[in-house]
Amino acid sequence: MYEVPYHKSDLKNFGFLVTGGAGFIGSNIVEYLIKYGAGKVRVLDNLATGYYANIEKFEGNSAFEFVKGDIRDLEACQRAVSGIDYVFHQAALGSVPRSIADPITSNDVNVSGFVNMLVAVRDSEVKRMVYAASSSTYGDSTELPKVEERIGKPLSPYAVTKYVNELYADVFARTYNMELIGLRYFNVFGPRQSPNGAYAAVIPKFAQQFIEHQSPLINGDGLYSRDFTFVDNVVQANLLSAFVDAPEALNTVYNIAYGDRSTLNDLVHFLKLYLSEYDPAIKFIDAIHGPNRIGDIPHSLASVEKAKKLLGYQPRFSFSEGLKIAAEWYFKTLMKD
Repeated sequence: MYEVPYHKSDLKNFGFLVTGGAGFIGSNIVEYLIKYGAGKVRVLDNLATGYYANIEKFEGNSAFEFVKGDIRDLEACQRAVSGIDYVFHQAALGSVPRSIADPITSNDVNVSGFVNMLVAVRDSEVKRMVYAASSSTYGDSTELPKVEERIGKPLSPYAVTKYVNELYADVFARTYNMELIGLRYFNVFGPRQSPNGAYAAVIPKFAQQFIEHQSPLINGDGLYSRDFTFVDNVVQANLLSAFVDAPEALNTVYNIAYGDRSTLNDLVHFLKLYLSEYDPAIKFIDAIHGPNRIGDIPHSLASVEKAKKLLGYQPRFSFSEGLKIAAEWYFKTLMKD
């Protein structure tokens, strides 16, 4: 992965902070920064949902630094941004069902923690913060494809927290003359996404079940569709956002997706196809169906024209291409465990 560099500046001249850098997306950003010789790559993570194993291999690199800390602690945020030029803010408590079960903690991490990071960045020498927003912000909007300027009402506490992040970023940018860019991720998947826990994302969860010769449970009839986005495309968007210099590209939000949609039935089909290359028995395992899940939207599809125009974003991996890479990673990783 990351065979094509997405940045034009020499990374050795800059220091980067990745909050949530031991998590799925964060660790992939860290890997990219290390690979291309960043001067400093600091990770701030409390390891609540991230795994140190995701970044352990970077320990021997002199540019790498791990700080165990919580974004709900303002002083931890302030220490983390010291000497940093660019922040990739990925730390959050994800999952719609988790936020429904525990809205208070989701709000504390995703809203209070986000404001702490904004304050820490405001009071430091950080040039720009790129933060993880979410497609959940579109809420009950039925318009397809989703366009940044038109959203609906949120359908979960998680969606509320991510929309509030965008509102805070807009206010801080205008009030304190900051450079902030939000990336609305659409169903990101790929290597290092954990299949463990009650709130695991659908792709790693299904992959693990197939590998263990279990039938995955599809919520509903399987016709709900998503704009599944391979993590390499997300890393590209983060790097482009950090270094874009056009004023009109700053202090706004972008859809980050592939720009196509696939159903959950499509997901099962391709996952079985790719995993059965390593274990032929998987092709004979069928999914089962249950009720729809509270808070889920039926269909999601992003327009990525704004990101293409203003950031130069060109997603390299389609859903099926990314899933083939992810399937290989899951099979080799889970069988090793």
